[in-house]
Amino acid sequence: VQLQASGGGLVQAGGSLRLSCEASGRTFSVYGMGWFRQAPGKEREFVASIDWNSERILYADPVKGRFTISRDNAKNTGYLQMNSLQPGDTAVYYCAADISGSYSKWLQNYDYWGQGTQVTVSS
Repeated sequence: VQLQASGGGLVQAGGSLRLSCEASGRTFSVYGMGWFRQAPGKEREFVASIDWNSERILYADPVKGRFTISRDNAKNTGYLQMNSLQPGDTAVYYCAADISGSYSKWLQNYDYWGQGTQVTVSS
């Protein structure tokens, strides 16, 4: 599986962006998916995850109520809708796929990673 993240950009505080993660291969529909982010000088951290059939979702505390993860298996695509963006959300955002189909918050559980898309929030 190859993952292609897109949708990043520069936005003012309070604005919104929607990230997309397009997967190659028909098996994406049975994989769990996660979004992670990495700010300069910091470790990669969990943002949100969703299991293979969208029944279970998990969010990191800093993004709860502002970000929404979703997926469209028919399109082999996952999404991260980000609202009320803050300068602290500035980071490179990565999508990842977990072949177990689960919705883990742990980086080591993910088997495939996209290349990342930059999100910059100005104050």
